Amino acid sequence: MPIDCQFVMSVCRNVLHLTNVSFTPDRPKVARMTEPMKLPVPELSLVVLVGPSGSGKSTFARRHFKPTEVLSSDYCRGLVSDDENDQSATSDAFELLHFVASKRLAAGRLTVVDATNIRPEDRKPLVALAREYHCLPVAIVFDLPEKLCQERNRERPDRHFGRHVIRSQRSQMRRSLRGLKREGFRHIHILDSPDKVDTAVIERVPLWNNRKTEHGPFDIIGDLHGCFDELVALMETLGYEADCGTGFKPIGSQLENLCSEPTRIRHPEGRKAVFLGDLVDRGPKILDCVRLARNMVQSGQALAVPGNHDMKLMRKLRGKNVRVAYGLACSLAEIEALPNDVRDDVSREIADFFDSLVSHYVLDDGKLVVAHAGMKAELQGRGSAKVREFALYGETTGETDEFGLPVRQDWAADYRGPAMVVYGHTPVPEAEWLNRTINIDTGCVFGGKLTALRYPEKELVSVPAAQTYCEPSKPFLPPDQGLPALGAQQAHDDLLHIDDVIGKRFISTRLRSNITIREENAAAALEVMSRFAVNPKWLIYLPPTMSPCETSKRPDYLEHPTEAFAHYRSLGLGKVVCEEKHMGSRAVVIACKDVDSARKRFGVINGEIGIVFTRTGRRFFDDLTFESQLLERVRHALSASGFWEAFSTEWVCLDCELMPWSAKAQALIKRQYAAVGAASEAALSEAVCAMEETNARGVTTVRETLDRYTSKAKQIEAYIEAYRRYCWAVESVEDLKLAPFHVLATESKVHVDRDHIWHMDTIAKICEGGGNVLRTTPCKVIDLTDPESESAGTDWWSEHTGRGGEGMVVKPLDFVVRTKRGLVQPAVKCRGPEYLRLIYGPEYTAPEHLGRLRTRGLARKRSLAIREFALGIEALERFVRKEPLRRIHECVFGVLALESEPVDPRL
Repeated sequence: MPIDCQFVMSVCRNVLHLTNVSFTPDRPKVARMTEPMKLPVPELSLVVLVGPSGSGKSTFARRHFKPTEVLSSDYCRGLVSDDENDQSATSDAFELLHFVASKRLAAGRLTVVDATNIRPEDRKPLVALAREYHCLPVAIVFDLPEKLCQERNRERPDRHFGRHVIRSQRSQMRRSLRGLKREGFRHIHILDSPDKVDTAVIERVPLWNNRKTEHGPFDIIGDLHGCFDELVALMETLGYEADCGTGFKPIGSQLENLCSEPTRIRHPEGRKAVFLGDLVDRGPKILDCVRLARNMVQSGQALAVPGNHDMKLMRKLRGKNVRVAYGLACSLAEIEALPNDVRDDVSREIADFFDSLVSHYVLDDGKLVVAHAGMKAELQGRGSAKVREFALYGETTGETDEFGLPVRQDWAADYRGPAMVVYGHTPVPEAEWLNRTINIDTGCVFGGKLTALRYPEKELVSVPAAQTYCEPSKPFLPPDQGLPALGAQQAHDDLLHIDDVIGKRFISTRLRSNITIREENAAAALEVMSRFAVNPKWLIYLPPTMSPCETSKRPDYLEHPTEAFAHYRSLGLGKVVCEEKHMGSRAVVIACKDVDSARKRFGVINGEIGIVFTRTGRRFFDDLTFESQLLERVRHALSASGFWEAFSTEWVCLDCELMPWSAKAQALIKRQYAAVGAASEAALSEAVCAMEETNARGVTTVRETLDRYTSKAKQIEAYIEAYRRYCWAVESVEDLKLAPFHVLATESKVHVDRDHIWHMDTIAKICEGGGNVLRTTPCKVIDLTDPESESAGTDWWSEHTGRGGEGMVVKPLDFVVRTKRGLVQPAVKCRGPEYLRLIYGPEYTAPEHLGRLRTRGLARKRSLAIREFALGIEALERFVRKEPLRRIHECVFGVLALESEPVDPRL
C-alpha cells in the first residue's frame, strides 16, 4: 500500500507542536559562527600565559606564536633534568627560563612564558623582568572549567597527579585575577570558554613610537621656546609653504584659538617636519609655535615629541601643583592674555596636544631616532615610565652645579647603537656629531640660532636669533671662550677603547656580508697598531693584498697574461684594464688643502697637512722632512689642477706606488737580497774557476758539473740585476717617484662607483702639476671578446717585462664588480719571469722547481684579497659618513688582522 508522505509529515508536525519541540525536516545542520576574539599584543612585550594544568596554554602558544618565541617551563625542566615532570628541578628550570627571556627581551624580541603562573609570586619576577627591559607585560588568562582541565590531563600519560591539584591551581588563579592590573600587567585578556580560546586571534600591535615605515625625508627642528619668527624664517629656508597665500600668520594678529581652521603648511617635495619638543616657555610667541606645530601634526605634515617644558605646562593647565619657574610664567601670561571666551578652549587644546605626544620615535627602518633629550640604544623603541623620563630629561647624576642646574650625564659619549639619534634639550653653541648622535638645540631663545637637520642628507640649516629673549641661567657659550680646536667627535676620539678591537669579531660591510676576525689575529693587529702605526686619526684606510693570476702551463713561465684574461672572461667580463706594476712600495697618501683642513676633518692639530703610510699602517718615511716635502708637491699639484674646486673637497686619499723600492726596503735589500747575491756570486765564481781549471787539465768528468754551476752563476747574475733595478740613490725628494692609481675618497664621496679609466684620467690631470715627482701609470684597455686585443695586451706585458719591468696588474674596468658567484677579484697581478727570481729564488726556472711551484694554491689568497678589499672600502665609506673613529678602525684593524693569517707571502 503506498504511503502518503504529506500525511505522515502533517502528523509529525502536530505531535511535535503538542510536545513543544521544534523540528525542521530535511535541513542540514549549520554550525553556529562565533565572532573571532582579537587579543591585542604589543609587538615588543612579555606575554605571560596564566592557567592551571590542562587549560590549553601550550596548544594555544604553538598555534599563535613562533616556536622560538615560546619559553616553556616544562621544556626548561627537561633541559636541566632530562625529565619534564621532575619537580625537584623546577627552581633551576625557571632560572634558565628567566635567563633566556632576559636575553630575548634585551634583543627586542617578543617572548611568551608558558607556565601555570597562577600565583602573584610566580608572576612577580616576570613583571620585574619586563620592567627591567622596558617592555610591556601582557597576561593571557585561561579561566576554563575544572572538569575540562581534568579530562585533558587524564588524556596525557605523563601527568600523574590527583584531581585536587587542578582544583587548587584554578582556585589560586581565580583569587588573584583581580590583582593583575595592580601587579603591573598593562594588557589583560581572559579566555573563559573553549570557544573563546578556539576563536582567539593574536593581533600584534606596533608600539606608538614605532614609525619605522616612515622613511622621510625629514626636517628635524630643535627647541623652539616660543621663537616663532625664527621658526617661520627657518621653515621658509627649508622650503615649506602655507596654503591659500595666508602665510605663517601668528595667533596674536587674529586672536585665533587652536580650534579654528588651521593654515595648512606643507613641503612641495613631500618632506615632513619633526619638532623635538620644548615648544613653550621663555620666548615671545609661544602660542604661535604650539599652534603651528599642532596643526602640522594633525594634518600629517609633521611629527612631534614632547619636551620637559611642554609636559610641565600640561600639568599646570590640568590643575597640578607645579613650580612656576624656568620660563613657565611666559607661557601662562600668553594664555591669560587671551579673551575669556577662548581661553579655556585653548588651554584644553594645548594640554590635550601635549598629552597625545609619544616620548620618542623610531623612524626609517630603525635608522633614525628622535627624542627631546636623547635616547640610549637599550631604550629605543621601548615603552616604560623610565623611557619617557629619559626622553624628557636625559640622564643626571642627582647633583646640581653652581648655577643650580642638574649635572647631566653625557650619554652620547658612550653611545654604541646603530641608529642615528637626533635630540635637543641642552643648548650648545654648534650642532656637532658624536657617536651617531647630534644635539641640534643651538639656544635660539638665548640669542643663539634655530637649527634643523635635514635627513637623510645630514645637512644642518640654521637661522640666527633676532635677539636674546631670555638670559640663560648657565652661559652655553662663555664670552671669553671661542669654539674648541677640535670637534666633539674628534675630542672624543682622542681616546680609543681596546674593547672595540680585541676578541673575535664579525664586521659587516656593504660589499660583503659579515667578515670574521679571529681573536688571535686581532691580537696580532693590536700589537702592530700600538707599536708601529701612525696617528690613528690619519688611519682611515688600508689597501688590500693582491692575488696573482692562475699558474701558467707555458714552459719557463709561472705567470702569464693569458691566465689573467681567462680568469675575468670566465666571469663574464667584457673589458679589463692593464696597469703597469711599478717597481716600488704601496703607499697611501692623504693630502689636505691646508693645516686648518687637516684639523677640521681629521682632528690633527700638530700642523701636519697630510701623511704617507704603508699598507700596514706604518709611517713611510723615517725622515719627516722627506714626507713634508713630498706632501707639499702633492698639494701643489692638486691645487694647480683645480682638484679642490672640482671635487668640492679640502682633502683626498690616494692609493699610490712610491719608488724606488729601496726608499722603504733598503734594510731588506741589504740583509736579504744583496747578501744572497754577493755570497752566491763569490762562491759560484770560485767554484766555476776551479772546475774550469780541472776541465782544462783534461778531467772531462767535471764537464757536466761545470755546466750546471755556470748556469747557476748566470741565474745569480740575473737575480742581482733584478733587485738592482729597484734601487737608486735618494738624496732629495726630487729623487722620489710617486705614482697614484686610485683617487679613493674626497669629502662626501668614495669614488668606487667610477671605472679605472676615470681614475687614470683624473690622476693624469693631477700629475701635470707635480713636476718630476708625480708620474702617471701607463695602462691599456683590453677587450676580452677580441683575440687581437688580448694579443696586444700580452705583447705590451712582454715588452715591459723584457725591459726589466716588474709586470702588470689586471683589473675589471669597473672598480667594483659582482656576479652570481659574488664579489669579483678587484685585481690580479701578472709578474714577469725576472722579477719572480726575487720572490722564488734565483733558480726557480729550473724544471724541477717550476713544476713544484705550479702546484701552488691561490684560493686562500684570493679570499683574503676580497675580504680586505671589502673592509678597506667600508672604512672609507664610514669615514666619509663621519662615523666615529672606532667604527673606522674596526675595519682597519680587520685588514691588519687578516694580514696575520697564514698565507704564502710569495703569492
